[in-house]
Amino acid sequence: MMLKAFLKKYPKVAFLFLLMVAILHSHVYAEEVIRIGGAGSTLGSMKLLAAAFEKKHPGTKVVVLSSIGSIGGIAAVSKGGVDIGLLGRPLEGKERRLGLSVIEYARTPLVFITWKDINVSNLSTQEIIKILRGETTTWPNGERIRLILRQPTESNAISVREISPEMSKAMDIAMSRPWRVIALTDQETTSMVEKTPGAFSFCSLAQLIFEKRKVHALSYNGINPVSENSVNDHYPIFKTHAMLTKPKPSVKVKQFIDFVKSPEGKKILEESGNSAI
Repeated sequence: MMLKAFLKKYPKVAFLFLLMVAILHSHVYAEEVIRIGGAGSTLGSMKLLAAAFEKKHPGTKVVVLSSIGSIGGIAAVSKGGVDIGLLGRPLEGKERRLGLSVIEYARTPLVFITWKDINVSNLSTQEIIKILRGETTTWPNGERIRLILRQPTESNAISVREISPEMSKAMDIAMSRPWRVIALTDQETTSMVEKTPGAFSFCSLAQLIFEKRKVHALSYNGINPVSENSVNDHYPIFKTHAMLTKPKPSVKVKQFIDFVKSPEGKKILEESGNSAI
């Protein structure tokens, strides 16, 4: 009532007040929103791309959701929950029959990581297999090896399994243990490795660089994932990241995809642990 009486007494103020409300209202509804979600390993680079795109397109807001995984990204796009899904693996089986469009945009090394104080710089394929099988249970300093695993359908786990049939069998053995520890997301994985003495796991280089995780990234078979401050193309394990949309995305979504594939977008990707496609 007090506000109503005040506005009645000062009609010019009332006019300006209503005009301001109208302007704010029109601004909120004029702003276009692009919603993006999916694999955790893609989120850091995508947030950098989103921020750069917003600067070039002031009327557009790009919202990058917390990790919902590749499976979540696929489901969200198909049901209209997001405009762009983010994938860390190819579509499989029924997923391919959804009629969605896949745009590959980057490759990033899949790296093996340990707790920060483990004094190991490199692991070979056979050394990792022995760890997964439970044949090697301690690090050289005597610290117990504590595996942080992922579900078999998770994209990073798939990349490790694809190294060789022997590696895939070793992953099965590790997953069969009753005391196994399984992280649900990429971010949970690296958080657990940071906090767990003796921890051993795997994640993407792009995630490590963006999130500045305090973990120890290893060379694999004597090859470092980074060479002269950029991705080492000779590194043997890469995972491909892709954007997923409905067959006829909006104009703004197309503009964002074009930006990701542009020279500016590729530069952002390459500075954040990726090799742009």
